[in-house]
Amino acid sequence: MSEKLTIVIVGAGIAGLSAAVSCALAGHSVVVLEGAKELAEVGAGFQITPNATKILQRWGLGEEMKKTWAVPSSCTVHRYADGKALWHEAKFAVNIQRKYQAPFVDMHRVDMQKILYDKAIELGVSVKLDHRMKEVRMNLDKGLPELELMDGTVISGDLVVGADGLWSRCRESMLGVKDQPLPTGDLAYRIVLTLDQIQDEELKQLVSSPALHFWIGPKAHVVGYSMKSGTMYNIVLLVPDDLPPEVSRRPGSVDEMKGLFEGWDPILTRFLGCVTTVDKWKLMHRAELESWTNKEKNFILIGDSCHPMLPYLAQGANSSIEDGCVLGRVLSYAKTREQLPQAVELFEKLRKSRGEKVARETFFQRHDFHMEDGPAQEARDKIFASQLGKEEAEVKFPSRWNCPEVQPWLYGYDAYQEVDEAVKQHLLSS
Repeated sequence: MSEKLTIVIVGAGIAGLSAAVSCALAGHSVVVLEGAKELAEVGAGFQITPNATKILQRWGLGEEMKKTWAVPSSCTVHRYADGKALWHEAKFAVNIQRKYQAPFVDMHRVDMQKILYDKAIELGVSVKLDHRMKEVRMNLDKGLPELELMDGTVISGDLVVGADGLWSRCRESMLGVKDQPLPTGDLAYRIVLTLDQIQDEELKQLVSSPALHFWIGPKAHVVGYSMKSGTMYNIVLLVPDDLPPEVSRRPGSVDEMKGLFEGWDPILTRFLGCVTTVDKWKLMHRAELESWTNKEKNFILIGDSCHPMLPYLAQGANSSIEDGCVLGRVLSYAKTREQLPQAVELFEKLRKSRGEKVARETFFQRHDFHMEDGPAQEARDKIFASQLGKEEAEVKFPSRWNCPEVQPWLYGYDAYQEVDEAVKQHLLSS
């Protein structure tokens, strides 16, 4: 019989709860420690791509997700100044489902977090709120990692999983030094509009008919999509960072935001005319780590604690779901505690190179979407024009969301298959 491992996960965001569900499905005992006093995912909408929806559906969450998701039927990339379609994929949803046997959907983060939380509780996971972490260390007498909380409580387990986000204390514990996130040079204005905030009938119709829209321009771009079954609209505006170095988030000026997009597509500026309040978020990243694990292979990092990403491919949360899935699936093959280090090594082997590759790709997408008007932009737009009118792009493409080279490895990834094939290759011996 398999031994049941005790797994302690720090953080109850998308990464932590995904790992909790996956590890519980693998038959292990899971405790999630969350510093917040209540479960409230920060943020607004997010896009769940097929590499993650296929996992969530396999976990039996598809029916709950359908209650609030919006499926974007088409994908359009607009030129910033006049809204002209540089690219339009009319059958985006149909094409995605056909190619990857899983949908591309848009949801509110709070809804997804609650669905994962409810599944974790159903599987017997213990989620402890208001448990603020101080540090993770090795108990050399027990040979186990232990976690000390701010109130002095000490909790130990066979495996500690740091899923505590960009400002990770677990990362600091692993490295033994304070390690601050690095600015990317961009910030995001995040906006959520409900239908009752929109009086313009044309805009209401756009919200009620889910589709994915990008507006790309000099040093900036915007993404807009429906969520909450087409009753809410999520807009993210990505612009150069002007926040002080020590400030990661603050309320923004609506007038300043509108001024940055003066002269852009009237459809976009009409949406912005509905906005009454807005927040500014500094977009941060991290240097790549030499390893995501400690030398004993019983303490690991996942999600934004080790591979935070620019949001330009919507892969931060999706990659975190992949991390959680792969971790649990690898541990489903670990039959004894003695196999844990080998399983952790396999997890890192399978996840580190992909996670870091996706993070690097987000910077390439920024480059192609943020070109200033000039020869490079004109060359880019010629590539768009060469494909306009086709059902799908057929050449290396400036929008990686539709690129026939990038999209397949991004969306076609199958976490279960990757682990199962690796185990078949005797990368985790019995």
